[in-house]
Amino acid sequence: MPLQRTGQDRRKPRARASSGNPTLTDVAARAGVSLATASRVLNDSARRVGQDHRERVLRAARELNYRTDLSAQAMARGTAPVLALLVSTIDDPYFSAIAEGVAASAHDHGVIVTIAITARDSARELTSVRTIRGQRPRAILVCGSRIEGNPHTGELLAELRQFTEAGGRALFLSQPVGGVGAVRPDNATGARELGAAVADRGYRRAAVVTGAASLATVAERTEGLRRGLASRGGEITVVASDTFDRAGGYRATRRLVESGRIADVDVLCAGNDFMAVGAMTALRDGGIDPGRDIAVTGFNDIATAADVTPQLTTVHFPLAEIGRRAADLALDATAPHTGDICVPGQVLLRASCPPAAGTRPPGGAAGRRP
Repeated sequence: MPLQRTGQDRRKPRARASSGNPTLTDVAARAGVSLATASRVLNDSARRVGQDHRERVLRAARELNYRTDLSAQAMARGTAPVLALLVSTIDDPYFSAIAEGVAASAHDHGVIVTIAITARDSARELTSVRTIRGQRPRAILVCGSRIEGNPHTGELLAELRQFTEAGGRALFLSQPVGGVGAVRPDNATGARELGAAVADRGYRRAAVVTGAASLATVAERTEGLRRGLASRGGEITVVASDTFDRAGGYRATRRLVESGRIADVDVLCAGNDFMAVGAMTALRDGGIDPGRDIAVTGFNDIATAADVTPQLTTVHFPLAEIGRRAADLALDATAPHTGDICVPGQVLLRASCPPAAGTRPPGGAAGRRP
């Protein structure tokens, strides 16, 4: 007669050698437990598992070098240990600094970060959010200026609302829209303070080299500069727009040089530090010495702002801390849904904007030299 297996034997999987990547079945077999028990341990199920079984499963997972299948975990729990970050580009240090802070927070919360590049294309941004939702992340952070008249805003907000209604968290790292909260730099105040500091140094006629006027960040910073300069008797005499990056800063400034309009201004204010770097190169190519023949300012205080020659006058924002703060809020289920958190900046006066001839800036009013 064939041997009959007891009920206990039938419940115990037979150990077998795994080929390729170890599976949950392999872990269960090595630990001598059911597949369901192994799943509960490795997927942090709310159902309790005895300490002995838990230790056996964890030991087997280590011995087999098992890695959790995030897709399977998302199916089982309705969410994966993933935070999705959408950024306009990765070659701009502004976004990489924010991403650094997001990644630090994600690590502390035991999740990984997946990054999508939107290239400041609203259709691509919408498609990215739709695709990311299929991965069932815990949170979605959308970084990059909002665009006035964006035809995809309604659909984007609908996607984010559906995501949050299903238990996810969503935040903008730019201007808040449609009730979705935001953590962002206080562009308007920082730009106003920069404009006032530049005017206090004796500069009265500014050229602004920046991105498209439809970008909310551009509008905030340009209007802030205008108000700051006007408070001290200065003005913006020309605005040159191009792409919101280094190449755009070069092209816009080159046009000002070639048209001769650069001769009408005494300070060039770039919409961000990346544009300022391109602008200073264009000035040199046109025989104009930045910091001597014309003052130059940027915005954000990216890491290289203090390394270029001359060192760049700018508005410092704790970009990594902004990223960390947003991720902390998004990943903490007990944190209240945020509204609009504006993080203040600080004007840093450096060699690219020295006091104009015959001008002595008021003590303490114009910021500090790092």
